[in-house]
Amino acid sequence: MAVVGGLAVVAPAASAQVGGGGWIPDSPSYQTQQRGCGKASGSTFSLTCSDSSGDQRAERRYDTYTGGTHQFEGYFKITSQGGSRISLKQTFRDAPTAGPYFMLAVEKGGRLYAVHGGDTIASGATVGTRVRVNTINEVGKTHKVYINGSLKQTVASPDGSYYDKFGTYRTSSGAGPITAEWSDIRFWHK
Repeated sequence: MAVVGGLAVVAPAASAQVGGGGWIPDSPSYQTQQRGCGKASGSTFSLTCSDSSGDQRAERRYDTYTGGTHQFEGYFKITSQGGSRISLKQTFRDAPTAGPYFMLAVEKGGRLYAVHGGDTIASGATVGTRVRVNTINEVGKTHKVYINGSLKQTVASPDGSYYDKFGTYRTSSGAGPITAEWSDIRFWHK
């Protein structure tokens, strides 16, 4: 609280776009990962080749968290896409059960889907369209995916440690090229 001209001014609490109230803002650190033909420049992530094998990725990997409820929010816009089946947002499990837990990928034509299971999450993620993604991971309970503010998927979330990633990542059945710009990245916890 600040006093300005004799009046008490209270800054509004930061609120998340989805998931109700009570969120506390986070600022996790990240590392940029670039492998194969993956290129990251600021918040632009590209796969510059059409290779359908090998480790092709350009991503940000955020700090690991254990327990609690954690929300990610970010906007992506695909600026060019010659390939298909590229993961854009991931929730990964960390040690001791490390590996991909949730991967949101895009097919040419704009279908967003969950890589594990193949469920359609949304459509309309076409070149030039800005899309908001929120994931809420209540560790040990549920993992929820929202697209443009609408709940699209709820699955069980096992106990353990997790971290968030976003960028461009070739799935096992995918290939580039693709370029996606990410913006307005925010994190919260409860």
